[in-house]
Amino acid sequence: MPALNDKLLSFLTSNGASLVGFADLSEIDSKARDGFPYGISIAIALDPQIMSAVKEGPTKDYVEECLRVDKALDGLGKITTEFLTSKGYKAKPQDVSNITGTQYQHGLATKLPHKTVATRAGLGWIGKCALLVTKRFGSAVRLTTVLTDAPLETGRPLNASLCSHCTHCFDACPAGAITGESWQAGIPREALYDAFKCRETARLLLTKRTGGEIVGRTFCGLCIVACPWTKKYLERAVKTI
Repeated sequence: MPALNDKLLSFLTSNGASLVGFADLSEIDSKARDGFPYGISIAIALDPQIMSAVKEGPTKDYVEECLRVDKALDGLGKITTEFLTSKGYKAKPQDVSNITGTQYQHGLATKLPHKTVATRAGLGWIGKCALLVTKRFGSAVRLTTVLTDAPLETGRPLNASLCSHCTHCFDACPAGAITGESWQAGIPREALYDAFKCRETARLLLTKRTGGEIVGRTFCGLCIVACPWTKKYLERAVKTI
């Protein structure tokens, strides 16, 4: 239903979304997607000036920017759900309140990661750092998802990495958490990186550089700014300022 896609795209970009994609989730376990056949992937790019200052680890501005964007994404998820339900469709935002806390805290993962929906929508692929990488913004984006039964026209999934032999994120990781393996659809996250090593080192860096940590959240940023696709985004942004 292209008309609905166009309306959603216009609606979301006018409300601050940087990227929007539509995913067919039928190949994903029904329980993971709560029975919904489609997913809307919404991304907001992180501020390029703030990201350019992340050179040796997380800064206070970087953490505040991530929290600001996460709040904005929760808002976009909510209004997207309201938009769809007003047209007679079912929809459910995958914001913090709707993600299983126990599963996240014990496995540092969720049953349906936002980046999985993003790859199904064709917004990008998973880098060696286990983050979504997009051609426009690199991995300097944060994501949310809305599940729905609205009959959307879906994007072409990306099933394999475009990182090739690049090792920039691997070389930049202070935790040594990245294995260097290339992603393809279906590969377990543990084959790409150690989430626990990442979290513990990020907490130490955050405490050292900002004087505090945020429980349950991971903020480092070094693999993000090391990515050549992110660097292209930051360079383009600097030229337009």
